Amino acid sequence: MNPKKRSPRRKGREIAFQILYGCTFSALDSKEQAGLSLDHFIAAGQFTEPKANAFARELTEAVLDSCRNVDRIIENYSKNWRLKRIARVELTILRLAVYEMLFQEDVPLKVAINEGIELSKTFGDPRSGHFVNGILDGIAREISGPGANQGDNPATI
Repeated sequence: MNPKKRSPRRKGREIAFQILYGCTFSALDSKEQAGLSLDHFIAAGQFTEPKANAFARELTEAVLDSCRNVDRIIENYSKNWRLKRIARVELTILRLAVYEMLFQEDVPLKVAINEGIELSKTFGDPRSGHFVNGILDGIAREISGPGANQGDNPATI
């Protein structure tokens, strides 16, 4: 997709990814670090679209708030992979996508999966997309299984 034609949400996801990825290297409180990083990049003129910035801030804070629950779910679906063994790029992408799959009712499962794969194509290595897709697909099958609805209690999956 042409970078100039990306939606504010896609740009916001990319910004959120970059901020969350950076937080994986910081010893500071993640929410504090995320806010400081985003503010710095906005002030420096690197993130210039207000709607994308607002979505990025919202998404970053929400992912950090639900990180323990999201990480537990990722670990349950990443067979033979402990979280510490998953590369930071892929783990950050998975956190964003799984959060959207479970808690963003306005984001269809297929869109959350596709956006995760697109992030992996942009920021990951050539095999990232397959790894990310495999985990997200397993989670999506559980969410959309018989009688399940997006927005159901994510602790049950």
